[in-house]
Amino acid sequence: MAARKPVSLLKGKENKAQTWPDEPGRFTQESIDPFLLWSVKQGASDITLQTDRPIYQELDGVLYPGTYRSLDAADMAAALHKIYGPEAQARLAGGNDLDLSYEVRPDRYTRIRFRVNITAILSKGRDAAQITMRALPNEPPTMKDLNIEEHVIDHWAPRQGMVVITGPTGSGKTTLLAAGNRMLLERSHGCGKMLTYEAPIEYVYDAIESPRSLVSQTEIPRHLPSFAHGVRNALRRKPEIILVGEARDRETISAAIEAAQTGHAVYTTTHTTGVAATIQRMISSFDSNERAERAYALMETMRMVVTQALVPKIKGGRMGIREWMVFPEDFREKMLDMDFKEWGAHIQRAIPNYGQTMSQSARVAFEGGHIERRWYLMLASSVSSGS
Repeated sequence: MAARKPVSLLKGKENKAQTWPDEPGRFTQESIDPFLLWSVKQGASDITLQTDRPIYQELDGVLYPGTYRSLDAADMAAALHKIYGPEAQARLAGGNDLDLSYEVRPDRYTRIRFRVNITAILSKGRDAAQITMRALPNEPPTMKDLNIEEHVIDHWAPRQGMVVITGPTGSGKTTLLAAGNRMLLERSHGCGKMLTYEAPIEYVYDAIESPRSLVSQTEIPRHLPSFAHGVRNALRRKPEIILVGEARDRETISAAIEAAQTGHAVYTTTHTTGVAATIQRMISSFDSNERAERAYALMETMRMVVTQALVPKIKGGRMGIREWMVFPEDFREKMLDMDFKEWGAHIQRAIPNYGQTMSQSARVAFEGGHIERRWYLMLASSVSSGS
């Protein structure tokens, strides 16, 4: 029988980053922040703590163990208490998942922030939990950092109307919105009063110099119960710009439309893929008896839809591939003159004239040597039908 390899040889085997060298025999509340700091220094974008599993780090889209030992129920209880508070397990037992932000302050001048989701799961036949933490930069990136296309930048700041950023979970929607906010703030004349409603707040703008701007960030449900409440709240505060973290339901979409109709620039996100699919999905959130009215109101206010996917780069890291379409007045008028049920095909055909398809963007990235052929082929077919 072969001798068991010593732990020191196993710990880093097939790991891009060695597991935590200061890993304790038992995780306590005092262990959490040092581990998170170490993970961020390794370059981890996401950290996942799950009962009966090692802690995993995501580096360039690939998972690597960050600890040698799996976390047991006591370890997870310490992590839950540290990250959320003493009522975490009771909230999970009540059928709630928990969204929050968390920060570590290694010294008085530095803070490292995380977006956190905590969800109850089943592990080995017992109730357990998974904590997903995304590391956030200290300040938002710039549009240049994200290689955002000039056409998108040129149409990012309508005087009024709605800009919608779409894509699956983890596709960088919030990061793109934050970069857009930074661009608005850094203009020579600023952006006036900007109100954001987020769940949770991910990026903050404390370090952005903008003397002609005032940013107010509200966390849902910590400060207000819902995004729809947030939009109604915004209309009483005379903003120029309203950011709604997610247009996730009929009430929020309706409130966002009304805000855009009353002269505000409204930015929001949805979990859709493709420009045409986004319009169709937003319309379908309404009851059939009000769908036509809300569809035409949505088209009147729509200014741009950007849908994004993150894919691995050949040289490491990930890059955003985007489909987008600007909705100029002449196109909106054309749509308003036809039945909204016919919009999908017309929008899909119009994308190359008013923006760029996902297939076109993927081809540019592939021919530029940035992504592999398989990602190009996958993206080229992903939204070709507009669904």
